[in-house]
Amino acid sequence: MTDPTIPAARPENPRFSSGPCAKIPGYSLDMLADAPLGRSHRAAVGKSKLAEAIDLTREVLGVPDDYRIGIVPGSDTGAVEMAMWTMLGARPVEMLAWESFGEGWVTDAVKQLKLDATVRKADYGRIVDLAEVDFDRDVVFTWNGTTSGVRLPDGGAIPADRAGLTICDATSAAFAMDLPWDRLDVVTFSWQKVLGGEGAHGVLILGPRAVERLESFTPDRPLPKIFRLTKGGKLIEGIFRGETINTPSMLAVEDYLVALNWAQGLGGLPALIARADANARAVRDFIAGKDWIADLAEDPATGSTTSVCLKFTDPGIRDGAAFAKAVAKRLEQQGVALDAGAYRDAPAGLRIWCGSTVETADVAALMPWIEWAYRAELAAQ
Repeated sequence: MTDPTIPAARPENPRFSSGPCAKIPGYSLDMLADAPLGRSHRAAVGKSKLAEAIDLTREVLGVPDDYRIGIVPGSDTGAVEMAMWTMLGARPVEMLAWESFGEGWVTDAVKQLKLDATVRKADYGRIVDLAEVDFDRDVVFTWNGTTSGVRLPDGGAIPADRAGLTICDATSAAFAMDLPWDRLDVVTFSWQKVLGGEGAHGVLILGPRAVERLESFTPDRPLPKIFRLTKGGKLIEGIFRGETINTPSMLAVEDYLVALNWAQGLGGLPALIARADANARAVRDFIAGKDWIADLAEDPATGSTTSVCLKFTDPGIRDGAAFAKAVAKRLEQQGVALDAGAYRDAPAGLRIWCGSTVETADVAALMPWIEWAYRAELAAQ
């Protein structure tokens, strides 16, 4: 086989990592000049910045006024763990998993919290049958499977009159997908995903039913300090006004504010969703009809618009895992796609981050390079 022709166009920004993700277009460290470095986060300036981050989060995401928003330690993982450790155990639990992070929440519920949970799992590329889920139980799930490329198409399967809580890990969905707040009692995310923020900080959003649970249920387990959301049976309201449990990075907070203001300038959530949708469409339009590559998501209705996962389907490939890694390495060596390999626990392939900070022109420019790398590696087998 002859060597394939190298594509002429190149992505201007080759950063397609699924977390931390690409910074906003035109990003510069100069944008962080207003960060109150060397100041206490409890000083007036620190509290003001944290409160502003909470207020802008509410505005951009359209979070209802009666939902609390808190900045918490430990990234999205910390936020999910806080919800699980403080709220689960009051009623039966169902755990839903269709990728590695959902599997992690299952492990925590069953092996760490020792809950007799009903566990529903789906293979990579699929989601569970939501019609079988009993939402009169507490239900924990990821909205978007970052490592499996699938998502809930909408919230229609979640009853408005459910008796249980819905605890939703929305870390690769928030700011890129429309979240139905009336169907979600707890929502968590990390700003390192769709808005391209820095790591280590999580966001915990509590609806009124979640607050009621916290104030009426005392779990029979010790709670580390960073998980405690109540005192004397009442919600610690300061957490949701920017009085964080532990010390946040004011540099990272400033970075988040820059991204939130960028999002507002675009037109808010509808504009962010449109950008992610266009990026994912550029990938799927390119692979349509090709017999050597396919979407890992089996049902187009559940295909992610942020973490688009691809698999190689050519029967002539000898070792799928080695082949996929070699293709990703070629893309990185050419400087056209950094960190584009599939997640370590996922099926072999590529994972192209298509979140709202990515430019559609860069996604479109990358696609011929994927075909070039595939053909070059096939010839080298």
